[in-house]
Amino acid sequence: MAETDIYARQTFGQKLGLGRSPALLVVDFVNGFNDPEILGGGNIGAAIEATVPLLSFFRAKRLPVIFTRIVYAEDGSDTGLWCEKVPRLRDLTEHARASQVVEALSPQRGELIVRKTQASAFFGTTLASLLAFRGTDTLVVTGCTTSGCVRASVIDAMSNNIRTVVASDCVGDRAIEPHRANLFDIGQKYADLLEAREIMKAIEA
Repeated sequence: MAETDIYARQTFGQKLGLGRSPALLVVDFVNGFNDPEILGGGNIGAAIEATVPLLSFFRAKRLPVIFTRIVYAEDGSDTGLWCEKVPRLRDLTEHARASQVVEALSPQRGELIVRKTQASAFFGTTLASLLAFRGTDTLVVTGCTTSGCVRASVIDAMSNNIRTVVASDCVGDRAIEPHRANLFDIGQKYADLLEAREIMKAIEA
């Protein structure tokens, strides 16, 4: 018997499916997380490349696109325990190059950018209320890191009763084992896992 059989026996991993009104959430695909010398590494670069066609698809369909950035005050006045645990996060200020969305995914006019100081795109932000206002019932999630800000955002999406689909080839982490383990766990408890091509096919249908 496989070690993972217990999940099936306990009814984990049920499919939620797509709702009627999806939006794309691009979590922290910024320069600093695409640079192994700052906060990046692993398969994050490949995940960014895989996100390019998915982003283009959402734009072509005129579906909402939302980006997140970690942004702290220049003087560090809004930093907390997370920055004590990971001091390099303090460098992610509004105008720092490390905090800007990577050029390949650069936001367009009218696309929402959520600035946050914690892992989740929802914690301390207006994201949940804006999604409710716009009638969004499904989030397609890309970004990094799988074990950090992606996971936190997906859990909070579930907590807000928003259907969530993680684009499995469009999320990345600085190390592969945490990426794989967290992706598996997310798929069992909080979201559906589909590749970008499967998501585009489902939305087309």
